[in-house]
Amino acid sequence: MHVLVTGATGFIGSAIVQELINAGHQVLGLARSDAGAKSLIAAGAQVHRGELEDLESLRSGAAAADGVIHTGFIHDFSRFTEACEIDRSAIEALGAVLAGSGRPLIVTSATAVSHTPGRLTTEEDAPNSPVPRVASEEAAAAVMARGAHVAVMRLPQVHDPVKQGLITYLIATAREKGVSAYLGDGLNRWPAVHRLDAARLYRLALEKGSAGARYNAVAEEGVPFRQIAEAIGRGLKVPVVAKSAEEAGAHFGWLAHFAALDMPASSALTRERLGWRPKGVGLISDLDQARDFESRADGVAAARAS
Repeated sequence: MHVLVTGATGFIGSAIVQELINAGHQVLGLARSDAGAKSLIAAGAQVHRGELEDLESLRSGAAAADGVIHTGFIHDFSRFTEACEIDRSAIEALGAVLAGSGRPLIVTSATAVSHTPGRLTTEEDAPNSPVPRVASEEAAAAVMARGAHVAVMRLPQVHDPVKQGLITYLIATAREKGVSAYLGDGLNRWPAVHRLDAARLYRLALEKGSAGARYNAVAEEGVPFRQIAEAIGRGLKVPVVAKSAEEAGAHFGWLAHFAALDMPASSALTRERLGWRPKGVGLISDLDQARDFESRADGVAAARAS
């Protein structure tokens, strides 16, 4: 297949590009900069110049493809609602081109948009969160109603030694505050998946996915937040402390809402339907070797040696 990948030079998208190429697909990667274009060419992909806010570039890219994997997103939490609405418009533009063609569109969402307190979130759970990120699934449903072959990929914390989803921001907070914190007893859980396992699941969804399906890219159903905080404490060599709900805002800032969530998720249906078997190391193992914990001196030395 000739596949358009948005976010093709990003953390997850770049792994998807390599996964697709290794499986024999041709990749058309969306790039907004010369540097991004060069990295795609080096990976063996073709380049489609454009960006998420340039809807015409999305339409022309989708028109030239046999399928689309949409991972592009503006990760600017200072304008998160706006970024989610940009994503809505991007999905609608892609879906309008693909409607009625049978060509698949894989849309990216998050397991957190459908979490239900007290139990594992499953693929059958409809979005029920008031957070703006739900816009992506709303857009997916809208374009599917107009005849597009759409599936939704819900991501948990995606990790490798370089990045770990929202945990990357927790590391920055712990470095700034001088302590790594959790709330209450810290037993609330976050699901996780290794970056390469997530990339493989996107490929399987593209090749074998069903229209209207939701897939949970979950390798670990729920890692206790306290274990995450302890791994950050070990890495930064700072104390690990408990914070009360009243102290959450002052310590975590915009992350306070997420730090309190217990949002375990299952991928049992995804594994059954697509034959997906995660193989990567777990979140805590990756945190124990995270590059964010390198001292500045170590980082400079590594850069000079490379």
